[in-house]
Amino acid sequence: MLLRRTQTASFWRDQFRVTSEDLDFIHELILDAESPMTTGQLALRLIQEYQRRETARMESELKKGEVYQPKNPYEVGETLIFPAMDFVVGEVLETRAGQNPEHGAFDVISVGFADTDETREFAANLQTGHRLNGTNGHSAGDEEALLSAEEIHSLYRDEIEESLLFTLEDGDRNEDFVQIDEYWLLADMLAEVHVGHLNIAEALLEMQNRPMATEELLPELDLQAEDVSEAMQVISLDHALSGDDRFDQVGSGRGPLWFLGRLEPPEALTPPPLLQPNLSRYSRSLLSVELLQMEWELDDEWGESAASAPVSSVVPNVSFTLTFPHWLYGTLPLSSRTSGIFPQSAQERSMVTVVDGRWGNRYTAWVVRNGRYVCGLKDWMAAHNLPVSALITLERTGEQDEVVIDFRPRRMRREWSRIAKVDADQRLFGFEMNKVQISCEYDEHVIVTSEDREGLEAFNAGFEGNDAALEQIVEMIVPEITKLNPQGTAHVKTIYSAVNMFWRCPPGPIFYTLISNPRFEDAGDGFFKVR
Repeated sequence: MLLRRTQTASFWRDQFRVTSEDLDFIHELILDAESPMTTGQLALRLIQEYQRRETARMESELKKGEVYQPKNPYEVGETLIFPAMDFVVGEVLETRAGQNPEHGAFDVISVGFADTDETREFAANLQTGHRLNGTNGHSAGDEEALLSAEEIHSLYRDEIEESLLFTLEDGDRNEDFVQIDEYWLLADMLAEVHVGHLNIAEALLEMQNRPMATEELLPELDLQAEDVSEAMQVISLDHALSGDDRFDQVGSGRGPLWFLGRLEPPEALTPPPLLQPNLSRYSRSLLSVELLQMEWELDDEWGESAASAPVSSVVPNVSFTLTFPHWLYGTLPLSSRTSGIFPQSAQERSMVTVVDGRWGNRYTAWVVRNGRYVCGLKDWMAAHNLPVSALITLERTGEQDEVVIDFRPRRMRREWSRIAKVDADQRLFGFEMNKVQISCEYDEHVIVTSEDREGLEAFNAGFEGNDAALEQIVEMIVPEITKLNPQGTAHVKTIYSAVNMFWRCPPGPIFYTLISNPRFEDAGDGFFKVR
């Protein structure tokens, strides 16, 4: 089998570059398909085209002469083809006896190359083995040993698709191609969508005040593109909407929808300060089994508990404890337990209807996957006067975009809660015990509260960029919390809850900061005290 460049790693990893000829091929490929194609599909077809070109060129070049192999004798005037030299053609100018005891008797031929005006010498009539006699170790005609286009794509996918994407996105002809999600199509295939169409779409979304599918918007726009299929009109409108900052693509159980960013709650667009996690490195192996159990019980959405495997999609309901940051902003955590209850989507944000399990009221909420929270439940929490540490239940329904939310009620009583007092200017805070009305089941270790949202956020901002922030906050909090307990101790859940009033952090780093600080002593059963 003759050596083929497309069968070598060095070609695809080091030499392959998408050329103008390749772009012509891709242009015709998409045009003939009359539909978008993914980067992977384009790459695979381009590999096949390279193989076809290589085979055609080899067949053409091989007609010009005999393939050079060192074992064969050659005569002056004979035309030879050199596959190892990119199929260059040469003519034998002279022959002479070779001199090398290791190889015995052999000839040396002098070959002239007209294209480069160069003359080089090669061995001929060689009796000892040489790699070119078998052409890369394969026998002639061993076509079954060739890698298929699919195998080449699998082996060198990253290099091939990186070169392809670079050329399509930033090359000289990037205006000819349009990317929508993971698909590519030709700019000429799109229907014209001008600013007037987009203004109408904006008005429709504002009037409906709900996300809408592209297929819902399209009939109202009258694109006047009879020569463009309806499917391509949908793609054209998607492309135009995605390029306008007014519109935001959100997810749903029915697929992607379009909405207006200015109608979405601020928390859906930007995570609030006290929901932005601070994930420091720590030695997790030093955490005791007891502390790991506490971490699992808290099920923080940014935690690392190995026991916190995602809840199966067949589980009908889950429960969790409402922590201070989520209570403050009216959000719910997307943790290992809760995330599977909400609809999945490829979009960063999804809209979901949350139904009050007590009164049946319906709330519009937003699933923010990257931020690991669901926002829009502040009114629901306020309606039921839920405290921090309330035990909340989420339940699936038969609808894709609907979740039932509830809590565990009980007779209203006044219970003790830790109230934080903040002086952001002086970087000081303290805690006092006060009674609050509670009419639901709750975790007494987690209950902390404060109405001073601005003060807490200002305090948080004061620690921005401070690598020692967590250690400093734990140093300040633990003595304050222990003062509230006659035994002079503070539970790790309470410390975790209090820290998260000022500095969003999962349990692991907080627990490690506790056990690594000689000022604090483990009193057992999850309690710590100041030495």
